[in-house]
Amino acid sequence: MTKKRVLIVDDHPILRKGLSLLINSEPDLTVVAEADNAQRALEKIEAHKPDLLIVDISLPGIDGIELIKTVKLTHRDLPALVVSMHDESLFAERALRAGARGYIMKQEALEKVLVAIRRVLAGEIFVSEKIATSMLEKMVSSEDRAVSSPIDLLSNRELTVFRMIGQGYKTSQIAEKLHLSVKTIESYRAHIKEKLKLADGTDLLKYAIQWVQSTP
Repeated sequence: MTKKRVLIVDDHPILRKGLSLLINSEPDLTVVAEADNAQRALEKIEAHKPDLLIVDISLPGIDGIELIKTVKLTHRDLPALVVSMHDESLFAERALRAGARGYIMKQEALEKVLVAIRRVLAGEIFVSEKIATSMLEKMVSSEDRAVSSPIDLLSNRELTVFRMIGQGYKTSQIAEKLHLSVKTIESYRAHIKEKLKLADGTDLLKYAIQWVQSTP
């Protein structure tokens, strides 16, 4: 039996190891390489020619969604599955629009992760029933298509920063968690305020907290 070759891209060594053990325990799957950032992932793709890319959203530098966009430009037929701790209600649709073929949260049962992997390898799209229903409702509702939330104006990284602001993280803490400089986070904050038409940092904090509390 020819095993399907998997490349894992995640900046947490323990999570990479756990996912590798899970995949390598299957008779039809094998992890051929791992990477902890987007640049190394692109190098590993060229070196190992995987059949599937498993990507986390939070990566140092270029995030997982931007990585998927880049991969699609040069390896159009390489499917990507996002396995992330980030709330699927915020990022699943963005990931699919970028070119991912599936999205599953790390909190899901191991068996479901394997189901997602095999579905994507079979050419199908894998998302939770909740997300599938939400996306279908948007497709059939002209009202939903016409009305866009200001949050949709934010880039993927800006959305991550905005969510963390609403969760109470300070600029220095966000920088540390995202492996970015404080100056870079301050730049993201400025862009967010501009896009959401907020006057100052206090308005940004209030808006972010309200949004986090109202998001399911």
